[in-house]
Amino acid sequence: MSLDRSVLAFAGIMVLISVVLTVWVSPYFVWFTVFIGLNLLQSAFTGFCPAAAIFKRLGVKPGTAF
Repeated sequence: MSLDRSVLAFAGIMVLISVVLTVWVSPYFVWFTVFIGLNLLQSAFTGFCPAAAIFKRLGVKPGTAF
């Protein structure tokens, strides 16, 4: 799996986890979803993605977007 797909899969999993936590644990977990969305927006504008940097260090092969 390329870096791009790894980051997208990770973001999707985190959003789903945050929604599940919001529904079943506490409505305050919606802020986790907000944080993920803001991180996605900042990476779209700046080109810097913390998850991509971590995946690069773990040896995931580069993709085209990051």
